[in-house]
Amino acid sequence: QVQLVESGGGLVQPGGSLGLSCALSGFTSEYYAIGYFRQAPGKEREVVACIVSVDDSTYYTDSVKGRFTISRDDASNTVHLRMNSLRPEDTAVYYCALAPYIVVVTTSVADYEYWGQGTQVTVSS
Repeated sequence: QVQLVESGGGLVQPGGSLGLSCALSGFTSEYYAIGYFRQAPGKEREVVACIVSVDDSTYYTDSVKGRFTISRDDASNTVHLRMNSLRPEDTAVYYCALAPYIVVVTTSVADYEYWGQGTQVTVSS
């Protein structure tokens, strides 16, 4: 049974940093992509970042480039999202998701079959 368990998040002041982690279990193929998505109240879910296992290629949406870093730890089957210089507009529920058997970066929600439980990130003074 595939599971993604998220941790991290919380409340931070503008300009601060937070880290999110997504622990993957129950999936044995070495080919996959992990994406981080976020959804703010009244807005559609949007992709934030993605990483592909085959070569650790990454994707970032324009609004987070230079501020967020996605990385993968093979030993622990965990993907990390480091978020720096946070802004109030980064406030949202963040979800990690697994796109199985994927070998290129994908931002298509349809490719992501398994989702974490979500974690709240609030950027406020």
